[in-house]
Amino acid sequence: MLFWILTAALVAMIALLFGLALLRRHPEEETSTASYDVQVYRDQLSDLEKDRARGVISPEEAERTKIEISRRMLEADRQERAGKELGRRAGEAPRGATLAAFGVVVVLLGAAFAGYAVLGARGYGDMPIRQRLAEADTSYASRPSQDEAEKQAAASRGPAPAVDPKFAELMEKLRQAVAARPTDLEGLTLLARNEMAMGNFRAGYEAQKRLIAAKGDAATGEDYAQLGEDMVVAAGGLVTRDAEAAFATALDKEPKNGLALYYVGLMMGQNGRPDRAFLLWDGLLRNTPAEAPWNAPIRANIEELAWLAGEQNYTPPGARGPSAADMANAAQMTPEERMQMIRGMVEQLNDRLASEGGPVEDWAKLVSSLRMLGDTGRADAIATEARSKFVSDKEALAKIDAATQAPVGAAMGPMGGGAAAGAPMAGAMPGPSAEDVQNAAEMSPEERQQMIRGMVDGLVERLTTEGGSAQEWARAVRSLAMLGDTGRAKEIYGKAQVALAGDAAALAMVQQAAEAAKVAP
Repeated sequence: MLFWILTAALVAMIALLFGLALLRRHPEEETSTASYDVQVYRDQLSDLEKDRARGVISPEEAERTKIEISRRMLEADRQERAGKELGRRAGEAPRGATLAAFGVVVVLLGAAFAGYAVLGARGYGDMPIRQRLAEADTSYASRPSQDEAEKQAAASRGPAPAVDPKFAELMEKLRQAVAARPTDLEGLTLLARNEMAMGNFRAGYEAQKRLIAAKGDAATGEDYAQLGEDMVVAAGGLVTRDAEAAFATALDKEPKNGLALYYVGLMMGQNGRPDRAFLLWDGLLRNTPAEAPWNAPIRANIEELAWLAGEQNYTPPGARGPSAADMANAAQMTPEERMQMIRGMVEQLNDRLASEGGPVEDWAKLVSSLRMLGDTGRADAIATEARSKFVSDKEALAKIDAATQAPVGAAMGPMGGGAAAGAPMAGAMPGPSAEDVQNAAEMSPEERQQMIRGMVDGLVERLTTEGGSAQEWARAVRSLAMLGDTGRAKEIYGKAQVALAGDAAALAMVQQAAEAAKVAP
C-alpha cells in the first residue's frame, strides 16, 4: 500500500509542476534581453563618433564599424518588437489552450499509472540478469537428493497399480535367475526394463547400475543415458544430481546422445535457465530424426520455452517426413487409402530433401519408403544421390545401405509384397474410413497427433485385454515409442513377452520392433 501512496504523490507533484509551468506567463521577461542589446549598440555608436572626432580611428574604419553595429542594432530591435508582439498575443490567448495542454499532461501520467497497474509487478524489485543467474545457480545447487526426490514423488504418485499375477510370477523367476547369475547381461537388461515397467523404479535403476558395472569399460553412452532416465522417472521427473552425473558420463562417451541432451535441457529449464534449455532442445529438433522419442515432448513445450528464452518470433522446424507411427497406422487402412496417404507424405519428404537437404536419417527414410511403395527405380536413384552427399561418413552410408534392403511393396497391404490375392494380412485391424483419411489431411499437426494417439491407445487397450498377434504387439511397441511414450512402450514390450512366451518367431518379431524403437537392448 505504501508503494501506491508514494507513486500517487509523485504523479500529483509532477502534474502540478507541469501545470505551474504552463500557467506562468512573463511576456516582459521575453523582451528584456533584446532591449538591453539595443541600448548597448546605441552606446557603441556614440563612442565610435567620439573616437573618430579625436582621430583615434580612421574615417574608413569608423564607417565599416558603424555599419556593422547598426546592422546588429537593427536585428536586436527586430527581436525586441517580435518579443513584445508575442507577449501581447500570449496575454490575449484564451485559457482553453493552456487547460488543454494541462489535460494532456494529466492523461499521459494517468495512462502511465494505469499501464503499470496492468503490466507491472508491484511488490517485486528489479530483476537484473546478474540476480537471475544467481537465483538459477541457487536453485541448481539446492536440488533435492535422489532419495528425497523419490520420497516426494512416491507420496504424490500414490499406490502402484496391481500387477498381473502371471507377470509377477515371471518377474520373481527373473529376479532369482539374475541373483544366481549376477553378471548375465541379458538378464540384467530384462530385469531393469521390467522393474521400471512394474513401477519398481529404484529396483529398475539399481539393476541398470549393475548392468553398467557388469559391462565395465564396454558400457555405452546409451547405457548411462538410460540409467539417468530411470532415475528421473523415479524422482517424479526431477533431474537430480545423481541423474545429471549419469547424463554427463553418457555425453562424455557419446557427445551427441539425444536422450542425454534432452534431459540436460530439461534440467536447465527446471533450474531457471530457459536460454540454455532452448538451445539444446532446438538443436535436437533440427538434428535428430522426427521419430526420436524426445521430439514429441519437446514440440509440446518448445514455443513456451522459446518465449522464456527471449525468442519472440520462434517457429519450430517442420516435421521431417512420415514417421514410423504414421507408417504403422497407414498399414491399417485399405490399399487405396493407404497408397494415397503414404505417397503424399513421401512426396513432401522428397521435395524438402531436394530443395533443402537433410540428415542421413531423412534420406534413408525416403529410400525405404519408396521401396515400400514399389518405386525401386527412384529409390535406387535417391540412394545413389544420398551416398554422394555422405561419401566420407561410414555410419551414414551404412544407414543408406540398410534402407535399400527394405522390403518392396511392404506398404501395399493384402494385395502387395507377394501375398496371394485376397489373402488377409496377419493381425490386420479395421482401418480408418475414407472420410477419416480426408479429415486427417485437413487436420492441424496437433489434431493429427491426437488422432494417431487415439488409434494407438485403442490398439494397446485391446492387446492388454484380449491379446493379439505378434505383428500387433510389435506395432504397439513401435507406435508408443514414436509418440514419445517410452515408458508405456517398455511396459507393452514386457507384456508381449509374457503373452507370446513359447513362440520363438513371435518373440523375435517383437524383440526386433523393440530394438528399433530403442526400448530393448
